[in-house]
Amino acid sequence: MKIDILTLFPEMFTGVLGSSILKKAEEKEAVSYSVENFRRFSKNKHHAVDDYPYGGGAGMVLQPQPIFDAVSHLTEKTDTKPRIILLCPQGERFVQRKAEELAREKHLIFICGHYEGYDERIREHLATDEISIGDYVLTGGELGAMVVIDSVVRLLPGVLGNENSPIHDSFSTGLLEHPHYTRPADFRGMKVPDVLLSGNHAKIAEWRKEQSLKRTRERRPDLLE
Repeated sequence: MKIDILTLFPEMFTGVLGSSILKKAEEKEAVSYSVENFRRFSKNKHHAVDDYPYGGGAGMVLQPQPIFDAVSHLTEKTDTKPRIILLCPQGERFVQRKAEELAREKHLIFICGHYEGYDERIREHLATDEISIGDYVLTGGELGAMVVIDSVVRLLPGVLGNENSPIHDSFSTGLLEHPHYTRPADFRGMKVPDVLLSGNHAKIAEWRKEQSLKRTRERRPDLLE
């Protein structure tokens, strides 16, 4: 997978993309990253990328020209049609199913906005997807892009050490994940459930399913609906 990120603050991605699973995924050649400051595509003599909104109002709006030209630059030498993802509060709420969908793509382009928002022509004629990571507003789209990228890249084949790990994650099955325990079996009088020590894999699977349902019912009953 190829992931391109358009942002006014490329330095924000240095630590995230160079650490943990995201770094290992690139080392395994499962993914390649490119972070581009779309200000360099501005044709304004002051390299401005925003302007006052028509009709008045608070804040500044990102102009279409730098972002359209930046996307053209990223796609001019590829035959693959990318998914162009706009991070914005008005987008669809990001869920695990969306991560699984995006993980099947070959090329993703993330556009990280700032200021009051985007010129609507970016939304209507350039973006293929609009994503929000929650019902709240952030300073910019960078943190949202990091969240989506992390959740997608970990699903790519060969990235995680155990291929079954993402299959049983919370939300992958539509339910929250069951509880986990590790050594010691007795920690300060707090004991691991006997069934997990029994070696009976059928009973363990049944217990995990029951616990998953119980936890979902208690914490996220909306998922059961």
